[in-house]
Amino acid sequence: MKVLFIYPNINTQVGFNYGLAFISAMLKKHGHDTKLLNLNEKLRKIPSDEEIVKYVHDYSPGLIGMSVVTPQYPTALRVARLIKKNFSDIPLLIGGVHTTLVPDEVMKESCFDYACTGEGEEAVLALATRIERGEDTSTIDNIWARTNGTVKQNNVRSFVDLSNLPMKDYELFDLQHMIDKEDGWVRLMGSRGCPFRCSYCFNHKIVDRYKNDLSTSDIGYIRRHNLKEVVDEINYLLRTYRGIKTFIFDDDIFTFDKKFLREFCAEYPRLTNVPFVVNGHVRAFDEERAEMLKEGGCSIVKFGLESGSARIRKDVLRRPMSNEEIIRAFNAADKYGLHTSAFVMIGLPYETREDIMATIELLGRIRPGRFRWAIFFPFPRTDAYEMSVKGGYLDFKKMRELENFTEASCLDFGPEHNLFISKLQKTLPWYVNSYSDNSVGNIYSFLTRAIEDMPPERWEEAKDGIISVDGELSQCLNKAGCKHYSFRYNSFTAVRSDWEHAKGE
Repeated sequence: MKVLFIYPNINTQVGFNYGLAFISAMLKKHGHDTKLLNLNEKLRKIPSDEEIVKYVHDYSPGLIGMSVVTPQYPTALRVARLIKKNFSDIPLLIGGVHTTLVPDEVMKESCFDYACTGEGEEAVLALATRIERGEDTSTIDNIWARTNGTVKQNNVRSFVDLSNLPMKDYELFDLQHMIDKEDGWVRLMGSRGCPFRCSYCFNHKIVDRYKNDLSTSDIGYIRRHNLKEVVDEINYLLRTYRGIKTFIFDDDIFTFDKKFLREFCAEYPRLTNVPFVVNGHVRAFDEERAEMLKEGGCSIVKFGLESGSARIRKDVLRRPMSNEEIIRAFNAADKYGLHTSAFVMIGLPYETREDIMATIELLGRIRPGRFRWAIFFPFPRTDAYEMSVKGGYLDFKKMRELENFTEASCLDFGPEHNLFISKLQKTLPWYVNSYSDNSVGNIYSFLTRAIEDMPPERWEEAKDGIISVDGELSQCLNKAGCKHYSFRYNSFTAVRSDWEHAKGE
């Protein structure tokens, strides 16, 4: 049977969806055909409604599946309604993080015939096979099914054994085109699951759902591909695609399993000299790990700090790590010459201006090689979402309108703080630079004071020109040999100037 996947990914980064790639590989392994309509304007022009209808008509699938995160759900719903209006006989399945968190909400929409909750490799295969054979589809674990006007809510099945999965179907995403668009950066994932229960992350709700449905606390959420599988995949990518410059491992915490890390870092240099990037955690990082990564060929290690406020980390985010632990981790990476990346959020529930300034001060103190920032977005039914609702912060209308979490907030803190967050989103590198102990500190302190003095109407006129001003100022500072952060790659990443010089950028 033909299965068409649709991946709404509009007004955001180029995204590789691991779930769809694995599900597609599983379907192909068992004789099904697959195709993807990837809706991302950075890859290709977004098709019109007429073009989407023609695409579906020409492929003539027996099942259509969509994978959705919450900010993209309005787009997914619009496309689903369009398809159901024109192809009422083609069953439509929705999955992804948003569906797993709120399957009851999505199944209120009559355009969806099925909802996949949790992992989809085995469940979607079972669904496609039963549809093709004309068999009953109402009793498949992980699948909620609309039958005779009612929705059958099936429990989740045990997590999939990663060793039983075929390798991801990279060609579903036209990977060479993505590599070219992403300047040679290729994403990998060697494990699934995270041991932490951060309030803003969907992981803790998925774990709770599986524990409840399976009636056990030992659900086996954290799993890893063995070293041979990871090595084979890297070799396949190097052999199949051209222009690969960097591998990015999207594992939640690549440094968590020290034994695997040691084995991987010993093996990787035998495969290639292409650098790789990993996610670390300050509580799963030390000098020993830093040395392993450096000798293994790692170029960047990324840490989620989220906030510089110990109160916010503990009481809101449930990340009870100390500033001392954060500083120690960055010092370990610096000692072994690893470029560091810090990720932070602003616009959190119960966050004050003082908390935000603590985040800026911490970035100024640890001086990461780069940092990225996002405006907090509450995934439905996570603990942080409930905090946002309880505190009266959540603007539901704005939440439905946002397509990403990098441009605006869907929380309402009042006019003054809302304006401050808007300004920070556009100028955060300037604030961090103002904490520099070199000559640029005074320059950026002057700029940030000028920004803060702008009334709302003046800010609306000025904000879209910030990156251009930043680029011109950065050129002058580079000529003067002054270290500083400037925007790179997008509007929510800042890179330290000495890294750019070292890379010849």
